[in-house]
Amino acid sequence: MPAIESKKFTLRPFRMSDADSIRKHANDKSVSRNLASLPHPYTKKDASFWIGKQVKLQRQKNPENMVFAIEINGETVGSIGLHKIKRGHKAELGYWLGREFWGGGIMTEAVKSMVNFGFKNLKLRRIYAGVFLFNKGSVRVLEKNGFKLEGISKKEVKKDEKFIDAYIFAKVK
Repeated sequence: MPAIESKKFTLRPFRMSDADSIRKHANDKSVSRNLASLPHPYTKKDASFWIGKQVKLQRQKNPENMVFAIEINGETVGSIGLHKIKRGHKAELGYWLGREFWGGGIMTEAVKSMVNFGFKNLKLRRIYAGVFLFNKGSVRVLEKNGFKLEGISKKEVKKDEKFIDAYIFAKVK
């Protein structure tokens, strides 16, 4: 997987040494509540297990998931990736960022970089994302990147014994 450089951050493959930083930024209820499968509390063991899976995927020739670390000033502060990749067709976009970095345009730019990567390098025609209805910041990030609301998926995710509705956004080429 290539690294993608920006003035604000670097998107790069994960390393096992990212575990402490990932745990630090993911172990936040405000981050966890916006993600379908991120537990809280989030331990170093959780981070090491998850990063280990990403490192294995990076070795595959045509992985179904490509997930990048978001690095700022040498620290891994989030992740962004394409999931359920069907090369030449479609993929699902997923991302998160440590709360202290919210509101600075970082994720808007990271999504732009990832969408460009998917369309150009993977020859995708459709990139879609699910966003919980209460996650206004993520909705705005997608809208700024030209994603269009396609609808609402009722009871899309079961989290903490609750069913949560999600917007479905997509961008097509």
